[in-house]
Amino acid sequence: MKRITLVLLLLCSMFTIDQTYAQQNFKNWAKTPPMGWNSWDCYGSSVTEAEVKANADYMASNLKPFGWEYIVVDIRWFVENDKAGGYNQTDPKYVIDKFGRYLPALNRFPSAADGQGFKNLAKYIHAKGLKFGIHIMRGIPTLAVKEKMPIMGTKYTADQIYSTDLQCKWLTDNYTIDATKPGAQEYYDSIMKLYASWGVDFIKVDDLSRPYHQGEIELIRKAIDKTGRPIVLSTSPGETPIEKAEHVQQHANMWRMVDDVWDTWPHITHLINVAQPWAPYIKPGTWPDCDMIPLGRISIRGERGGDRASRLTKDEQQVLMTFFTIFRSPLMFGGDMPSLDPFTTSLLTNKAVLKMHRESTDVKFLFNDRKKVAVTSTNAKTGQHYLALFNLSDEPDPKEISVKLSDLGINKVPKVTNSWTGKVVQNDGKQITVNLKPHSCVLYEIK
Repeated sequence: MKRITLVLLLLCSMFTIDQTYAQQNFKNWAKTPPMGWNSWDCYGSSVTEAEVKANADYMASNLKPFGWEYIVVDIRWFVENDKAGGYNQTDPKYVIDKFGRYLPALNRFPSAADGQGFKNLAKYIHAKGLKFGIHIMRGIPTLAVKEKMPIMGTKYTADQIYSTDLQCKWLTDNYTIDATKPGAQEYYDSIMKLYASWGVDFIKVDDLSRPYHQGEIELIRKAIDKTGRPIVLSTSPGETPIEKAEHVQQHANMWRMVDDVWDTWPHITHLINVAQPWAPYIKPGTWPDCDMIPLGRISIRGERGGDRASRLTKDEQQVLMTFFTIFRSPLMFGGDMPSLDPFTTSLLTNKAVLKMHRESTDVKFLFNDRKKVAVTSTNAKTGQHYLALFNLSDEPDPKEISVKLSDLGINKVPKVTNSWTGKVVQNDGKQITVNLKPHSCVLYEIK
């Protein structure tokens, strides 16, 4: 009896060690903030394989040397007849297998024929030295529930694990999965096993954050760990509750702080204000997410507005990129890369700014009165300090913004360089002062 008890205790201990290892190991998959492209801002829910490949080709040839590597197919890749400017929820034609798992629509992703799923598209992207990602909605398809589809490898069916409670209000493809039901974990295991077999490297799971679906997040984390494949997990969208910070940090690589960020100034100012309390949670492997970068040519078939260049001014675009990078947010570009213009390209390929984004630590807001904002970080490897100053005001006159160098821990005259322009900025060794016009910023590297 004692021997049996000892064996059981040993097995339990091994399981605990395995679970702890898996929990910590996933943070190694995104030691620096992920950088890539997502199809949503350009193509909404109707992106095609040809468009994905065109953007992958461009990234591989032009942006990969700067750290850009993920190609992510966003929402509803399993619907044959979706539309621009919203979703077809009247008569969607879903593509789904007998186990209630969505498959790519062949009229949009022809390489998925013969049961290949996204395997061939992932292989194409991997061959270019890039990584492949997909978007999914949390939960289980309403169609699988209606038809009582079996959950792969179990005696359970879809109708035994669903709940109508907290069903997504803006897209009703899926029902909530009740995390307490037998078969719930097995369903998530089945879809993650499928995605791993396709070669997926990144999964954005939607409608998890508001309200915060803790049970489903835990199911998803376990399911990814079981695949043995390093798949980056992004939770989305909405304002993740700050009181859930420690939980989401132990389950996801990145999580959204706000709803979708589009190319309007109020979206940017709202983001900056919401982000402030999240700064202490910026850690290697786990990143508060500012959302996609709505720059360049967007909304070719997007959700909001027509085909256009970003409506943000050049100063506002620099504000966006400065905040995203000093805050160390994941960078997911939303514009059509083959259409990139020189100015947008300069924002995506500035080596000094991207070095800060990749290597800095200890992100802090020095002050934020909703008009004047100062954010700082440091580079532990080089001893450099970084300082971003923002004038978010709508008032027409420029504002003087000053920061004492002693507040940065600097007590002698440093070398100060404008990170965007590379120009050296004179200082008196006591403070840095700048006059900024409305909706503009500066980013300094201080040695």
